[in-house]
Amino acid sequence: MTPILEIHHLVKHYGSLKAVEDVSFSVAPGICFGLLGPNGAGKTTTIEVIEDIVDPTAGKILYKGVPRGPSFREEVGIQFQHTALLNFLTVRETLETFGSLYSRTPALDPLMALCHLDPLAGRYNDRLSGGQRQRLLLALALVNEPELLFLDEPSTGLDPQARRDLWDVVEKIKIQGKTVILTTHYMEEAQYLCDEIAIMDHGRIIAQGPPEALIRQHCGHVTVVLPRKNMPHCPEDFPLPCRVDREQVEIQAESVNACLSLLMSSGVNLDGMGVRSANLENVFLNLTGRQLRE
Repeated sequence: MTPILEIHHLVKHYGSLKAVEDVSFSVAPGICFGLLGPNGAGKTTTIEVIEDIVDPTAGKILYKGVPRGPSFREEVGIQFQHTALLNFLTVRETLETFGSLYSRTPALDPLMALCHLDPLAGRYNDRLSGGQRQRLLLALALVNEPELLFLDEPSTGLDPQARRDLWDVVEKIKIQGKTVILTTHYMEEAQYLCDEIAIMDHGRIIAQGPPEALIRQHCGHVTVVLPRKNMPHCPEDFPLPCRVDREQVEIQAESVNACLSLLMSSGVNLDGMGVRSANLENVFLNLTGRQLRE
C-alpha cells in the first residue's frame, strides 16, 4: 500500500540554525502518526514544511506517492495551536464561512454532531469555553472532508474531561479512515491515540515505532516501589538496580515475579508495595533527557 505521506531527507535551516536535519519517515493511510519532541526539537518546523506553510531547504515530500500538487491543500485539514475566530459569528456561521473557501464541504449537521457542537450552533465564538473552542477548531479542520488531518497540540490547556472528549472525537475520525498527524506534549495522549510515533530531538528523529514497541525497546522493565521503612537501604549484593530516597525504595526489574521472589527470600516486608509499568513518558525522558528546555 502506498503511504499517504512520505518525507525524504527533509532539511530546514534558518541561517546558521539547523532546525530540521535529514528527517525521513512515511505515514500509512488511516493511522494516527505522532510526532513528539521537547521544545526546540524541530517538530513544529517539520510539520509546517509538510503542511506547505514553510519552504524546505532540501528534501522531498510526497503525497499519495507524488509531489504535492494543487489538490494537497484541498485534501488536508489543519488544526493550528492558535486560530483567531471572529467574535460576531456563531459556531454555525463560522463553519459556513470556512466551508465556503473549499470546493467540497460536508453537511454541517453531521459534522457538528461528530464534534459535539449541536447545542452550540447559535452561540457566538467569544462565548465558548476552552474545550468548546477546541472542538470548533477541530470541526473547522474537517470542514473540507480532508483525507489527511494535522492536529497541532489539540488539547493544550484543556481540563481532563474536555481532553478525553477530544480524544473520543479523534478516535471517531480514525474510524472514518482518515489519516491523522498529531503533535503533542502529553505522552498519555500520544500513547492513547497514536498507532506509530516518531520522537525528534535536535532536528533529527531519534526513535520511531508503535508506542508499545518503543516502550519494550527503551524501557523494558517495571518499577517495584516499597516504603523505605520496609527496606531502609539496598544491600551491596542486591542483584537489581535499586534507589533509596527519603520516603521509598525503587527497584528496577525485568520480571515482577522474580523481583517479588527475591524480596520475599530476603525477608523484606511487602506491605504497601506498588508496581509501576513503563510508559511512553519514560521512553521520552530516557531518550531526550530530563533537563528543562526553554
